[in-house]
Amino acid sequence: MQTSHAVLAATIALALTSAAHAAPAKPTEKCYGVSLAGQNDCAAGPGTSCAGTSKVDYQGNAWKLVDKGTCTKIKTPKGAGSLTPKS
Repeated sequence: MQTSHAVLAATIALALTSAAHAAPAKPTEKCYGVSLAGQNDCAAGPGTSCAGTSKVDYQGNAWKLVDKGTCTKIKTPKGAGSLTPKS
């Protein structure tokens, strides 16, 4: 019984150490009008429910998560990415 407690304690310690050394996640932002059909990250307006449901490339109300500060620099055949839904 003591061995299983030691294994559990070692597992917890290892998990906490790994979490402490994990790289922090990069900040992201929602970028509208940049995803290809079926590759949006979530809700894309009427007729869609969530990830992967956009109907056309660069759908203006479909968003994709991108690195913070890069959205409006993304160029598509329909213009630049937007931080707000496009009509």
